[in-house]
Amino acid sequence: MRYQFLIDTYETEIQKVLSTWAMFDDEDLPKRPHPTDARGRSVLEHMVHQSMSENLWFKTMLGIDVTEGPVPSEETRLGFLRSYAAHASKRLTALRGKPEAWWEEVVDFFEVKRSRAWILTRRIAHTSHHRGQQTALVRMLGHDLHSTYGPTADTGGLMQNKAPVIYAYPDVATLLDEEAADRRKSTLPGPGEKPATERP
Repeated sequence: MRYQFLIDTYETEIQKVLSTWAMFDDEDLPKRPHPTDARGRSVLEHMVHQSMSENLWFKTMLGIDVTEGPVPSEETRLGFLRSYAAHASKRLTALRGKPEAWWEEVVDFFEVKRSRAWILTRRIAHTSHHRGQQTALVRMLGHDLHSTYGPTADTGGLMQNKAPVIYAYPDVATLLDEEAADRRKSTLPGPGEKPATERP
């Protein structure tokens, strides 16, 4: 199928979102980039936005409606992990059943019209944008940073120095199980001997 790559990419985005949220601790939820500046979303507000925004895009633009309650009844870190994983999994299943003609159909995208393939591409970019904000928060809060795309300073530094990609968990099922228990993430080697920047 011509658009299988978008389905595959959305599937990896689910794990990336959940992996990022799993790097926070429960007490991090009210924290913002600057404690007295409400313009910067808190960790909790990022989770709410991701859940509600993705639900809205899928429901109104892609015609995929999987839930009337995109946020969990208890707005805890584990609650959001479980809720988002369940809803995103249903969206993924729905996408897998769509024919090529569905992807190419032009529909409303805010004030303009775009193909559904274009809209999902934009949705993935939107999610990635917010994930970048959240990983910055992870670092600002002093936490280790597992991979959500490529290497990090904690997985060995720069790609050109052969730093590996190390996700916190191998898959979503393991992530959900561990985050409800001992939170045994993959071991991180640290930055190594070489600087983790091109401009040390």
